[in-house]
Amino acid sequence: MRYAMAFYFCAYSFLLATTTAFGAAFIPISNSRRLLTNHDGTTRCCPSSSSASCRTSQHLSRSWRMALQQQDERTLQSSKSSYGSVVAPPPDVSNVASYVEAVRMVEYLKKDLSVSSKGAKVIVMGGGLAGLSTAKHLVDAGHVPIVLEARNLLGGKIAAWRDDDGDVSETGLHVFFGAYPNALQLFDDLGIADRLQWKAHQMYFAKPGRPTREFAVFDFPPMLPAPLNAAWAILTCTDMLTWPEKILLGIGLIPAYVFGQSYVEEQEGITVQQWLDDRGIPQSVSDQVFLALSKALGFIGPEQLSMQCVLIALNRFLQETSGSRIAFLDGNPTERLCEPLREYIESKGGVLRLNAPVRRILVNPDNEHSLAGLLLKSDEVVSGDYYVNAMPVDALKTLIPEPWRAMPYFSKLQKLRGVPVMNIHLWFDRKLSTVDNLIFSRSPLLSVYADMSETCAEYAASNSNTSMLELVLAPAAPYMTQSDEAILNLNMAELERLFPQEVRRHAIIHDSNNPTLSSSSFPQDDDQYAKVTKFTLVRTPTSVYTTVPGMEEARPTQASPISNFVCAGDFSKQKYLASMEGAILSGKLAATVIAEKWLQRSLHNDNDEEALPSLPRQLTERSPISELAGADQEDLIPDRTMYLTTQAKTVPQAIQDELACL
Repeated sequence: MRYAMAFYFCAYSFLLATTTAFGAAFIPISNSRRLLTNHDGTTRCCPSSSSASCRTSQHLSRSWRMALQQQDERTLQSSKSSYGSVVAPPPDVSNVASYVEAVRMVEYLKKDLSVSSKGAKVIVMGGGLAGLSTAKHLVDAGHVPIVLEARNLLGGKIAAWRDDDGDVSETGLHVFFGAYPNALQLFDDLGIADRLQWKAHQMYFAKPGRPTREFAVFDFPPMLPAPLNAAWAILTCTDMLTWPEKILLGIGLIPAYVFGQSYVEEQEGITVQQWLDDRGIPQSVSDQVFLALSKALGFIGPEQLSMQCVLIALNRFLQETSGSRIAFLDGNPTERLCEPLREYIESKGGVLRLNAPVRRILVNPDNEHSLAGLLLKSDEVVSGDYYVNAMPVDALKTLIPEPWRAMPYFSKLQKLRGVPVMNIHLWFDRKLSTVDNLIFSRSPLLSVYADMSETCAEYAASNSNTSMLELVLAPAAPYMTQSDEAILNLNMAELERLFPQEVRRHAIIHDSNNPTLSSSSFPQDDDQYAKVTKFTLVRTPTSVYTTVPGMEEARPTQASPISNFVCAGDFSKQKYLASMEGAILSGKLAATVIAEKWLQRSLHNDNDEEALPSLPRQLTERSPISELAGADQEDLIPDRTMYLTTQAKTVPQAIQDELACL
């Protein structure tokens, strides 16, 4: 496979080189687009005028011109504000190697590792994607997971809250890629693949500061396989990079295809900016492309992000024809993905508990390499055969028992730190001229954004004549302590650059019921501009781990030195780094570790072979103490708030006494 990809990339590099020499004759298309508003409120997408492009377009073959014209017509249709005018078919990934592998992993759990007799009782700490994936794959193998979620809703880093108006605020702007095989397989397994709303295979980069609404667009032609479709998209988008810049970038990427994964891993120790500088690639390439990609992939800039993160994404996008194609859920993730997972898990005997934060991990006193149980709020104790951490890395670090802290497996975790992220939601009093896709903002303040009234059926239904923008502010660290009003003001100033004909920074309708919108510092503007009618903000102080150089060695494997403790989470070792795909895959891997251990034990018992060491002794489960329930009301976390894990300072004497007797 590596040699085939090397061949394809050499062809791609040759295409780049050839096009540099003859670019004016053969690759004339300018994919710069302006969005203009029609009288009926819909939008139309117009290529930027370029005399050179007009003169040279006649040199394209007739078939290519027709194909590209048809693709532009699809773009025009997808940018209409009437949601649902175009329904893009899902990609066919059934024969893609990574998807086939994802299916085989599930079949291995369901068939080869499944137990017909009593399964293991597994306590899963965390009800985000990693925890739900772990539980789902455990029940597939015949085991009984007990999922403990600290908050009053499932989802973790993809959680969403519905307010009294029926509007939803999300932790982040979540999209799925064609290169997410384990996620796509999960949707298929749950029977909800139709909830993914696939968009046209295009990548939109905003051009802030222009006098009109304008994008640079990478069009991936459906008639070409990877990586030729990506090569065509890059070559025909003449609006962002010059031919010499494309050649330098293409040459720089050759080793990734010649040497494969080994080269990708070697780049973990340098930043994106260092990688570009070492290869003489101009700063303009970083400013135009890699700034947006870095903030989208890791919520930090190219001067901090590890180049390995970018190369992993590019490899997937360039090796799989639909790898970079994007899908939105048809509603919020908590209801449209986590709820089906809950139903699936419970239908097969699993248990999910909300408002059940872990306060302390209890270690066996005579065997520090094993757990005896978990202490929850109100002095409740739960215990099982195995335990899975599916909490974020910062939460796990808080709860690591003292005897474990010196172990390299756990001490290395101290290097991993969650990155701050803010997700902003703005409701407007009218439609904006946006498109039905994700948009890379290319702005200093924002990472990506989307008009959810265009991209998502749920939001479209409640905002048929208005827009709701969801925007990711990144890097967010400098702004985490600023007020909601200050964040709103910053975003409106940025939106004025992104929507120059439609938005002004002070165009906000006052709302006495919303403190942020009632401030007199935002004067009314005239009716020429769209006005904000509602604003919500979700702050996540520690989201996915910060993917800076040197972090790879700190990521833990699913199997740990603790005999009955397994680690899931997007920060754990798996090939998709910190992402929804990574979280889902980590849960599948964690479930596999437990299922293999349990099956091995069962086979030994059935064959009367030499007995394996017995499972670690467990504490007796204890119900919560009702007298303490009132004091623990503080654990009920407000909406749009991340749960901050705290460790219980002491262990009740009765539990200490039982531990001493184990």
